Amino acid sequence: MPQLTRSAELFEKAKQFIPGGVNSPVRAFKSVGGTPVYMAQGSGAYLTDVDGNTYIDYVGSWGPFILGSMHPRVTAALDYTLKNIGTSFGTPIEMEIEIAELLCKIVPSLEMVRMVNSGTEATMSAVRLARGCTGRDKIIKFEGCYHGHGDSFLIKAGSGALTLGAPDSPGVTRGTALDTLNATYNDIESVRLLVNENKGQIAAIIIEPVAGNTGVIPAKPEFLSALRELCDNEDIVLIFDEVMCGFRVALGGAQSLYGITPDLTTMGKIIGGGLPVGAFGGKRKLMERVAPLGDVYQAGTLSGNPLALTAGLETLKILQDENPYPELERKAVILEEGFRNNMKKLGLNYVQNRVGSMSCLFFTETPVVDYTTAITADTKKHAKYFHSLLDQGIYTAPSQFEAMFISSMHTDEDLEKTITANYNALVASGR
Repeated sequence: MPQLTRSAELFEKAKQFIPGGVNSPVRAFKSVGGTPVYMAQGSGAYLTDVDGNTYIDYVGSWGPFILGSMHPRVTAALDYTLKNIGTSFGTPIEMEIEIAELLCKIVPSLEMVRMVNSGTEATMSAVRLARGCTGRDKIIKFEGCYHGHGDSFLIKAGSGALTLGAPDSPGVTRGTALDTLNATYNDIESVRLLVNENKGQIAAIIIEPVAGNTGVIPAKPEFLSALRELCDNEDIVLIFDEVMCGFRVALGGAQSLYGITPDLTTMGKIIGGGLPVGAFGGKRKLMERVAPLGDVYQAGTLSGNPLALTAGLETLKILQDENPYPELERKAVILEEGFRNNMKKLGLNYVQNRVGSMSCLFFTETPVVDYTTAITADTKKHAKYFHSLLDQGIYTAPSQFEAMFISSMHTDEDLEKTITANYNALVASGR
């Protein structure tokens, strides 16, 4: 069992100056209990905490580290930029053109792209653009999909998919909530009903094609095809939120796997190579409405920051040059099959969803296809499972409803150790 003395001390100090002691809520371990682990160093597929404990890392900075932490090409590029270019100018730089051109080349739907500083900025900007282009106010999102902490997205469904949203956080106005409609993931009829009840009022439908903040839930291909057809027929802007799954499940994102072309795409995480960055882009006729070319305002002082662009650009180049996706799939299959064999040995029938190198083990026997089925998972059992893994040197997300990420740096030995730890943790969770 790892000793977390220094982590505990730091957490107590942090709570004096930072709300909840953390700068992002899930880090506080509230859903699993215990003391958050303070990390001192990351390298490859491993993390070392401030108490000297080392872990196999399956969080990967919540997705960006598809190549592992401190990839030598990425760190070398950052070092060069820091020493020879600079950290920020507030002016255009050539690197902005290079990454925009590359993104438009490898993501099927992109004709133009605007860089921002976070996934939340990207989704907020995409929705504003959709509203500006359509002259409509309302949007449809899906219960359980997370699109950042913008006001329009912090809305949950009421007693059913047709119930107008109620704010999910104080500070979100009732007016904002009324403009956000919630549908059921993978249920096209729930979307059609909302569209029919709000004819000519829907600006956009925004969806994670692989939902990654309710565990991992893939959209059904026929569901996405029906969404595309519905949006075409109703002049609604279809937005794919690929902040998490973009470049993670495939180089061209989930849209390249499904063969569906959205009108706008939001991106983040991997395109920053571990640094804060986001982007939104899509059809030229929509993107030409963005200021200063058009009338839909969006701006950011540090957008196109040289360091963030360097890390993201180098990461994308490596993904292009080395094509790690077949090897990532091989590793993901090993882990998935190992977990399934463990459950079979223990007489368990928990649900494991996976798309590429994203996966989630749900502590439920109900097939997980949407938010309602996801929350049938036993979070108390998951908390025991999480701490057992942590005790064995395996670092996973401290929440039942987050993804597990494999990187190109995980070795077969790491996977075998993780499979063994999984068996022990399943036993410790109480089955």
